[in-house]
Amino acid sequence: MACSRDLELPNLAYWSRRKGISLLGTGDFTHPAWFAHLQENLVAAEPGLFVLGSSIEHRLPSSLPREPTRFMLSVEISTIYKRDDRTRKVHHLIYMPDFESAARFRESLLRAGCNLSSDGRPIIGLDSRDLLEITLEASADAFLVPAHIWTPWFSALGSKSGFDAIAHCYADLAEHIKAVETGLSSDPEMNQRVSSLDAYQLVSNSDAHSPQALAREATAFTCELDYFAVRAALATGVGLAGTIEFFPEEGKYHGDGHRDCGINWTPAQTREANGICSVCGRPVTVGVLARVEDLADRAQPVSSGKSVTHLIQLHEVLGEIEGVGPKSKTVEGKVNALVAALGPELDILTSVPISEVAAAGGELLAEGVRRLRAGKVTRVPGYDGEYGVIRLFEPDELHVGGDTLFDVPVVEKVVPPKRTVARKVTAPRKPVSAPPLPTAASPHEPFEPMLAGMEEVGTGLLDRLDAMQRVAASAPGGPLLIVAGPGTGKTRTLTHRVAYLCAEMNVYPEQCLAITFTRRAAEELRHRLGGLLGPVAKDVTVSTFHALALSLIREREPGFEVTDLDELMPKAVALLRDQGMEKRWPWVFVDEYQDVDPYQYELLRLLVPPDGNICAIGDPDQAIYSFRGADVQFFLRFSHDFTDARVVRLTRNYRSSAPIIAAAVQAIAPASLVPGRRLDPAKVDLEAPLIGRYTAASAADEAAFIAKKIDELVGGTSHRTKADVRGMTGASLSFGDIAVLYRTDAQAAAIVEALSRASIPVQKRSHDRLRDRSSVKAVVAELRLDNGLTGSISARLKATAQKLEQWEAADLLMPLAQRCGNDLERFLADVSTGAEVDALDPRAEAVTLLTLHAAKGLEFPVVFLAGCEDGLLPMRFPGRPPSEEDLAEERRLFFVGLTRAQRRLFISHSVRRMTFGGERDARPTPFLINIDSGLLDELGESSPRRPRDQQLRLL
Repeated sequence: MACSRDLELPNLAYWSRRKGISLLGTGDFTHPAWFAHLQENLVAAEPGLFVLGSSIEHRLPSSLPREPTRFMLSVEISTIYKRDDRTRKVHHLIYMPDFESAARFRESLLRAGCNLSSDGRPIIGLDSRDLLEITLEASADAFLVPAHIWTPWFSALGSKSGFDAIAHCYADLAEHIKAVETGLSSDPEMNQRVSSLDAYQLVSNSDAHSPQALAREATAFTCELDYFAVRAALATGVGLAGTIEFFPEEGKYHGDGHRDCGINWTPAQTREANGICSVCGRPVTVGVLARVEDLADRAQPVSSGKSVTHLIQLHEVLGEIEGVGPKSKTVEGKVNALVAALGPELDILTSVPISEVAAAGGELLAEGVRRLRAGKVTRVPGYDGEYGVIRLFEPDELHVGGDTLFDVPVVEKVVPPKRTVARKVTAPRKPVSAPPLPTAASPHEPFEPMLAGMEEVGTGLLDRLDAMQRVAASAPGGPLLIVAGPGTGKTRTLTHRVAYLCAEMNVYPEQCLAITFTRRAAEELRHRLGGLLGPVAKDVTVSTFHALALSLIREREPGFEVTDLDELMPKAVALLRDQGMEKRWPWVFVDEYQDVDPYQYELLRLLVPPDGNICAIGDPDQAIYSFRGADVQFFLRFSHDFTDARVVRLTRNYRSSAPIIAAAVQAIAPASLVPGRRLDPAKVDLEAPLIGRYTAASAADEAAFIAKKIDELVGGTSHRTKADVRGMTGASLSFGDIAVLYRTDAQAAAIVEALSRASIPVQKRSHDRLRDRSSVKAVVAELRLDNGLTGSISARLKATAQKLEQWEAADLLMPLAQRCGNDLERFLADVSTGAEVDALDPRAEAVTLLTLHAAKGLEFPVVFLAGCEDGLLPMRFPGRPPSEEDLAEERRLFFVGLTRAQRRLFISHSVRRMTFGGERDARPTPFLINIDSGLLDELGESSPRRPRDQQLRLL
């Protein structure tokens, strides 16, 4: 729990009694250690509520009620995910009626890949709607309340990462939301200007980072004291009396401004300045008041009739009077005396007669409480993470000419509370600590990132291709080789060629065969062809090599089952060689031609005559699968194998920034298999960030750097993180936009540990075959049986995994199952012929961890390339020096890793690493030598930055 060590159950019970709280949330019941602590120390009381098993009466003064504090199982969860091309960050309060329901909820989150063991509130990559679904599945009596709904970065209606309505946030399940939490920076009156919130009860709570901070805000009930009565009151409003509130101006996100620049503005001032800070020139943080005004459809609030009480905590009132900090010993002693004399703190502030307050605490305290109850306070709004100032007295009231206003001892020194001092700054200071407000996305921007920079010159099928893509797509029949560098629109060009031939050149779709290597790539081809050709696209045969071989075998041997994947291609080739085959597909298209192995090559030669209509596309500088038998020489000899072959080169890169492209071309140059290798950026941004290079002390240090930088890139998983949004103009990042790549699977352990410790969700995949996993074999074997299961493959997979307790296999296979609908045979075939990376879920809001081999064909806005050391990249095995061809392929692997990045790239290496059973000194990969140092931004405290003019000359 992100709080004081003092917040254990006995202390919570003690302080809640002192404050006057009857019902308290438990805090994070999803954390395994805290969940165990709750189970050990709480006993059942009224339905759905618990009390502390041990007595604390001996710690309490006799003035306090004897009724023990009740606890309700609760947790606050932060979700960070992408929806509608925007990163969303929303906090939710979740309540459970019993430990069994809480356990089911925890298990569902764990199966979804959520990390629940790190300190701090859980941070997960689920959509808010999906989190609500999991809540309701755990128990029909569970409920979810959107937390502090107006906070700029972490709320359902926040200006930075929220929605314009609660219903939008929770989509089709929005009807299950009955109440919303107003948060510290707003109060019910502000919320009642927004008519869409009339459907919800308004509640107030406050997370307690220390015991003394309990009841900063609270909700008052008149219903029975049990879980189900509270839940009913939140659903209907009957039994919900009202709320105890902060003065909203005291909340640290009430107003607009920049904390680091000392700018504290009203919404009108922000609008007048067009939202730009007058000190640093960056967008200011737009606060809660401005956001409420944006969404308000009423000039005046419409009251619900519930009571609203604004308070300042008792120790803060005394701190102002005494001129000392609210946590000082002086204040602590006076609060203890007042509680012993008058009872709970909330009663002192709200209901104890003023005369009794004066008798116990003096006339000055009595006057302060009287003003507080009347709302007569001075308010300086909080802004951009800085708490506001709420004062009961003006300084000259506390001490005037040596005499106080009231008959109390003289206050010798006036020191305003430390945390509420408003700073005035007249010169720029350090960079702002929050991300700037992103510009609105243009409706004219193309849907696919690789299309950026293309001009829409017409409405024809090929009009949105660039010149060389158009040449390749519209080439006449016969052999065609397209050399497509990374990010040059390979798949786009291939699918447009198929569509052009079918739509413009009278080629029948059923005459076309498109072959690729992975299920993921085949699905992408089908999807794009569907968008170009409509319903007739289904007549184009799109297949992987292994799936094609299996279908050809089953045509000749019905009922054939896969026992060894490696036997598929040789068997298919042997059958075709012996039995022959009619020319079913006069037009053949091959993706990633540089990766074909001898059997795949022979299959193509059997399908296509030397002068046939074959279109092969790929890049020999991305040939990285020789360990699987792939031979790049087949690509290089294409013009010798096929008569009068045409060759078209695609060199315009639409994926990566200019520094990334320049570094990649320099890195591959010494071993390039493409004469005159070039890649041209489609758009040069002179402000594009350089490639970050980090030299780590150890693998653990490297992993910690990656975790910290990811936290900064997503704009922070907490309010305290300094954001790094360079290169992200007009866009925002979520965890799903980030990948960490490495040479060997063994490198992943330290990275997974660091990310988990930082509460960053992760999905990890390799290029290993799915069917080689024992858990996958068990699930597939069960699914093959006629066990009476019906419904979608996803539902059957869940049921089978539950029966076998093979949740890891279910999580791995679920993306494939969802793509297969109700087609069991297709699902089983996909598992038999697919790799782990085929089961990668591109929608998952988690950082993707991949081996470099598994990353081929993927792209991410941000890429971390870890372990760039000699011995790992290039790989060197003890006693077996690599050959020149081995080193050349390792360089190509480095080239592939670099070119997976779209906007940000970070390269890291360690000076020491555990390899082959021992810790050894390590040197940076020699492949870095070829990259001009001006393209690299040396990261670390002692690393100098490159002068900007040199960077521009390099680009």
